[in-house]
Amino acid sequence: MLGLIDGLVLFKRFYQPDINLETLDVEPHVLSSTSQSMRLPLRRIAILYGHIQGSLTATSGINNALDVIKMLMVGANATMLCSVLLRHGVDHIRNLEKDLREWMETHKYESVKQMQGSMSQVNCPNPSAFERAQYMKALQNYQPSWGKVYTLC
Repeated sequence: MLGLIDGLVLFKRFYQPDINLETLDVEPHVLSSTSQSMRLPLRRIAILYGHIQGSLTATSGINNALDVIKMLMVGANATMLCSVLLRHGVDHIRNLEKDLREWMETHKYESVKQMQGSMSQVNCPNPSAFERAQYMKALQNYQPSWGKVYTLC
């Protein structure tokens, strides 16, 4: 185990400018994150949990209580919110907390600590689900919406 790390924040969204083809200027282009954006930090936190002693903080794509729950279950100690608060205001935190409490009650969780890390790579029923081989397996029989099956691997 690495003992020198106090904590990690996974992941920061990188600044991604765009080019205005009419003015030929490079312009800032801020894209709000969606729940889809949390897949990379979710995977990385799930893999790191249990292998470092420091805290793991999730950022990118956390928009609702279910996103918070997923991040906690893979091992995050905390989650960061930005895009959702810009869209709905700071008071939205109350809704997230209420939804989190309701989910925990419905699913018989007594504390955040009880759920934390329960679906990390070291604790989930199928640890290989977080490995790239699973992605490759999923692609082998990918069927796009127009119906033809492609064997990619």
